[in-house]
Amino acid sequence: MKAEHYVGGAFTGDGERGFPLIDPVDGTERGRVPEASRETVDAAVQAARRALRGPWGDASPQERAAALREIADGIEARFEEFVDAEAADTGKPRELAATVDIPRAVGNFRAYADLLYGRGERAYTTRVPGWSGGTGEALNYTVRRPLGVVAVISPWNLPLLLLTWKVAPALAAGNAVVAKPSELTPSTATLLADVIHGTGLPDGAFNLVHGHGPGAAGEFLAGHPGVDAIAFTGESATGAAIMRNAAEHVTPVSFELGGKNPALVFADADLDRALDGTVRSTFTHSGQICLCTERVYVERPVFAEFTAALAERARALRGYGPMISAAHRDKVLSYYRLAVEEGATVAAGGGVPVFGDRRDGGFYVEPTVLTGLPQTARTVREEIFGPVCHVAPFDTEEEALRLANDSPYGLAATVWTRDLSRAHRVAPRVAAGIVWVNCWNLRDLRTPFGGVKASGIGREGGEYSLDFFSEPVNVCVQI
Repeated sequence: MKAEHYVGGAFTGDGERGFPLIDPVDGTERGRVPEASRETVDAAVQAARRALRGPWGDASPQERAAALREIADGIEARFEEFVDAEAADTGKPRELAATVDIPRAVGNFRAYADLLYGRGERAYTTRVPGWSGGTGEALNYTVRRPLGVVAVISPWNLPLLLLTWKVAPALAAGNAVVAKPSELTPSTATLLADVIHGTGLPDGAFNLVHGHGPGAAGEFLAGHPGVDAIAFTGESATGAAIMRNAAEHVTPVSFELGGKNPALVFADADLDRALDGTVRSTFTHSGQICLCTERVYVERPVFAEFTAALAERARALRGYGPMISAAHRDKVLSYYRLAVEEGATVAAGGGVPVFGDRRDGGFYVEPTVLTGLPQTARTVREEIFGPVCHVAPFDTEEEALRLANDSPYGLAATVWTRDLSRAHRVAPRVAAGIVWVNCWNLRDLRTPFGGVKASGIGREGGEYSLDFFSEPVNVCVQI
């Protein structure tokens, strides 16, 4: 299915200027994507506003939940089509798309449909004070109402998963959505629009525009005066730019931004399990996940053993995917060169693989393990977003925490130890929004997800997302 805008219940985009959709596996052009004009973005926002004044604005929680379930069923019915589109856009292994991305997208819609049924509000009985001129008691209770038109701007690394992670709770709370996926990965978003088109969701409740960010669709959407809230996942610098746009209209924002995530490996850890987990957390989707580990700190008695084993496993990796684009490949390779300039020892990787097939035209880099850099090195401090980690030793628990927290980011962390007391002692002291102990990326959709410092604003997941996408109104009735 070709990429198209979806505005007010109709597909459009023919005749607009566009840009090429590039296959990251071999660098060839797969198709064209329309670039939304300011007028197209405005039409999408207006269509969303009309939906709120129409049947979608009057929909009950039960009707909204039914709509979410219908969308989930529609994705599931076209599961293989979604998998193919996700793998083609991103270059990720098809198995990863089939076991993580598409099932999670289905799960996002069903989870928020379920949450609507169990969601309640608070009520308080208050004795009326004499100075108020009343007697008896008052009943205070809250109701929640949608924010209105919500802009959802999602990234290229987990295109459908992270799009639906915001669209589902936004619709569940009764908002109308204008979504802009990454210009690099438009296909599953267009498929989602096609699924929604075949459901009973009223026209305009969900809208989709394609295009770039600065000076284009993303900026037009984030700065639109008709947008009541912005939910964004992506780079911290882009989040800062969106916040500047949002500030003009004091628009609420929810940001999940970058990370330079640490792993702490203590000497008492199950090293095989820690190695398996660190390989996953560093190299899954070629490191192009905000939760991936880029800094590994290992207690000194096992540092040499762990580093050698991690490098061996990195060299043995097969079947990994490319970087999303030539520009991103070049960025990652520039950090590989910078690391050497800064004095790193390259324990594994550090270059470009040669396959002898069409992949040699694509955007691949080698899984890479580095050692020997100081904590002040740019390679240690700046987010690379590729299949690379730096491994450094520590001697004490306090030093491990100091190193882990010495970062402008604070999204996620992992702790590997058999000592239960240490796990409970260390995990809450790591400056991160989520800390995994003896595991990685094990998610319960009801729990809060987000980061601290430059890694984001607010929390997503479960009631936390529903709270962002709605606002409480207190009603006070004197009895």
